[in-house]
Amino acid sequence: MLSTATAPEKLDPRVKRTRSLIQQAFSELLAEKGFGAITVQDITERAGIHRATFYAHYPDKFALLEETLRSAFRAELEKRTLSACHYSEDNLRALILTVCEFIARSNEHCKAGEQPFDSLVENQVRQQIQELIELWLRQRGAADPGTAATAAAWAIYGLAESWSRQKNRPPVEAFVEQVLPLVKMNLQ
Repeated sequence: MLSTATAPEKLDPRVKRTRSLIQQAFSELLAEKGFGAITVQDITERAGIHRATFYAHYPDKFALLEETLRSAFRAELEKRTLSACHYSEDNLRALILTVCEFIARSNEHCKAGEQPFDSLVENQVRQQIQELIELWLRQRGAADPGTAATAAAWAIYGLAESWSRQKNRPPVEAFVEQVLPLVKMNLQ
């Protein structure tokens, strides 16, 4: 599993191109078939590579999904510069909004309700939420940032997941304003 604290690897351009082909094929197949129906053979055929090449980069499709999710969510955080920010109500609001939108997109573009897929999404997103909030709390000098960050990460993820599954869900901005006080009070 990649950590946000690790330095980016210097990759050979051929390795980057191959991984990009694999990830593109995987993303297309996720939207078409859902995670459970995808095989490594499907991915390699779509990417135009050999199975041995796939296994040189990823041990299995679960590792590929884990990396894809982690990278995609990290990109969302970086796009909104949340990883470079400090704790504030506005940044917390932006974080909750980012999580809601990311989970809703994941559920729309992939067949939802697949246990391995849902578990990996939860794990990757929740872990990055926790790491970010813990960083924010450490910057403020909080006494026990780990416990508060863990509780907040679970709350944010759970609330966002619940919102994304509602048939007649309220607009995301209204939902964020509704749940912000619940999350914020645990971080004071």
